[in-house]
Amino acid sequence: MIDKTQLQSEAAALGLQLSDAQLDQFDRLAQALVDRNRVMNLTAITEPSEIVTRHFADSLTVAAAVPLQEAAAVLDLGTGAGFPGLPLMILRPDLQMTLLDSTAKKLAYVAETADALGLRAQTLHQRAEIAGRDPAFRAQFDLVCSRAVAPLPVLCEYALPLLRIGGRLVAMKSVRAAEELAQAKDAIRLLGGAVAGVSSFTLADGSSRVLILIEKKSQTPAKYPRSGTQIAKKPL
Repeated sequence: MIDKTQLQSEAAALGLQLSDAQLDQFDRLAQALVDRNRVMNLTAITEPSEIVTRHFADSLTVAAAVPLQEAAAVLDLGTGAGFPGLPLMILRPDLQMTLLDSTAKKLAYVAETADALGLRAQTLHQRAEIAGRDPAFRAQFDLVCSRAVAPLPVLCEYALPLLRIGGRLVAMKSVRAAEELAQAKDAIRLLGGAVAGVSSFTLADGSSRVLILIEKKSQTPAKYPRSGTQIAKKPL
């Protein structure tokens, strides 16, 4: 379905190499996405070359921006149709990946697709602020990544409680990244984080991606995360 040479080239531009087996997995993932999208709303991006760039290469920018240790515990917060989590698992099957989403139908598709591709992932049907108060998930992850879920001050309150000290949040943003980062300054400090860097990428279609890296420096105070209503009404 997809042009594997295109994907290989776009991955190489990020400094990443894909095997023939991995390219086959990406091809099967694209087909699964398009097939299921006919009966449920997963994505507006269904043209093969756009899937390669705007879903696959975009997801792989996380691996290009952050060195991931062997068997790192990674949470894809608000995975939706499985991005960036599923592409990261194809690239790095050693990762201990948890895919979190509050929409059961989408999460069921992601779980089914991961299984079909031979990927071992835990799926979690939960709201992020509830997971962040659950001892099974609070302070358990080396990396939390999230694409197009919430403005950065809100995302930080969702994500930082889930990170271990020394862990990192990778917030996948685009043109308003600098503005969002300025708005999140207080939230990052209150939640025990610090800005660790900003990585910028230009995808093959000319679009810009900015990955904001926030490191967990100290324990998040127990009162965070607040309820979803409080977070939405009064961001930190």
